[in-house]
Amino acid sequence: MNETALREQICTLAQSLFDRGLTMGSSGNISVRLNDGWLMTPTNACLGRLDPARLTRLDAAGRHIDGDAPTKEYPLHTAMYAERPQSEAIVHLHSTHSVAVSCLPDIDTHDCIPPLTAYYVMRVGTLPLIPYHEPGDPAIGDAVRGLAGRHAAVLLANHGPIVAGKNLEAAVYATEELEETAKLHLLLRGHNPRTLTEAQVASLQSNFGRP
Repeated sequence: MNETALREQICTLAQSLFDRGLTMGSSGNISVRLNDGWLMTPTNACLGRLDPARLTRLDAAGRHIDGDAPTKEYPLHTAMYAERPQSEAIVHLHSTHSVAVSCLPDIDTHDCIPPLTAYYVMRVGTLPLIPYHEPGDPAIGDAVRGLAGRHAAVLLANHGPIVAGKNLEAAVYATEELEETAKLHLLLRGHNPRTLTEAQVASLQSNFGRP
């Protein structure tokens, strides 16, 4: 897909996320990898009203070379790309149920949501929690580097998920799966739900690979 098509795809999928309430206001950001840098959504931009021509373009060194100023979360994106050369796109949202899980005091910080469904295991896998940082804090990149090589998705405490995919469509689908499973997790709290067994998870990983 060429850069023009990628710009159009970012805007189309961003609007879809916004229209379905998965992001609101000017929150959330999206990026895709180019051969010589990245395209990212600009800072303080509403994902429901993006202009393809105003998307941020960064070079391979992370320098802003075109478009509006980048999202303040760009260190988060570049850190995750550095650890995941197989990933071509990243989605970061403040989606309600995922953020709610990130605020719970008693979650497993090594895997915030149990394996409730097969598609969650296939598209998200395990979900570690990154300790709280202020938005745009460069230190959050260091925190992500320690985990992104082993995990396609991480959950930022009191903030939201950041999800990588082999392409933008895959990253969006995984983000949606995470949000719906977070909702299930909250609905089932206190009900002792039946999760997938270790053998069932291992079978999925063997048959479909790890995300």
